[in-house]
Amino acid sequence: MPLSLQLYSMRNAPDADRVFADCAAYGVSAVEGYGGVIADAGACKRALDEHGLTMPSSHFALDDIRDAPETVIERSKFLGITKVFAPYLDAALRPKTASGYAAIADLLAERGKMFADHGLTVGWHNHDFEFEALEDGALPMQAMFDAQPDLPWEADLGWVIRAGVDPLDWLGNHMANIQAIHVKDLAPAGENANEDGWADLGDGTADWAGIIQTVRTAKPDMLFVLEHDNPSDPYRYLQRSAQAFHSIWETTHG
Repeated sequence: MPLSLQLYSMRNAPDADRVFADCAAYGVSAVEGYGGVIADAGACKRALDEHGLTMPSSHFALDDIRDAPETVIERSKFLGITKVFAPYLDAALRPKTASGYAAIADLLAERGKMFADHGLTVGWHNHDFEFEALEDGALPMQAMFDAQPDLPWEADLGWVIRAGVDPLDWLGNHMANIQAIHVKDLAPAGENANEDGWADLGDGTADWAGIIQTVRTAKPDMLFVLEHDNPSDPYRYLQRSAQAFHSIWETTHG
């Protein structure tokens, strides 16, 4: 059962070594990187090896994918990463039209040809703004798929739900694109303000049992990635969410 943890969730944990040790202890066999932890690739690789973890996926800035692809490829191969995702656009940099998002998809597809020679795929990781209509009425996420129907996608379904969109619709229409799924839970309305409205897996309102069962039926080998954008206690979050995921996994069947 492939279960990973986006290390951004643990950025405020004071003991990085404990994070890796806890992953191994709680049945999280992989971690997902991002800029802050893979900048020192040597230290990251030593930590992975020490705790018997892998890093099948990582986030890289869109600028790096565009402007420094050789560096992204080199670092990915060194760390064992095979799935590269561009994770975000600052509000000031977000296109205003469908054609702007199509251009991003085209860039990722072009880089994908280059990365494929090294056994890597390149895709997009969403937040909520990709599901908010643009001035021309288009949805950014759909504009990207319209431009590049085969675009790899890491589906952050917590953000999809927060955008007011049915995740099952997007799973049904774009399962072929999805290479990984971010598993994050939403607190009931008005709760967990100190955690930006997110919750430990199993304590929130998202129907993760239904989502996971749907995905397992379609893609039994899907990579699931635990994430919480702002846990007040990252160690608590990791333990409880890993345990909740394993419980859900045991009660669902593909």
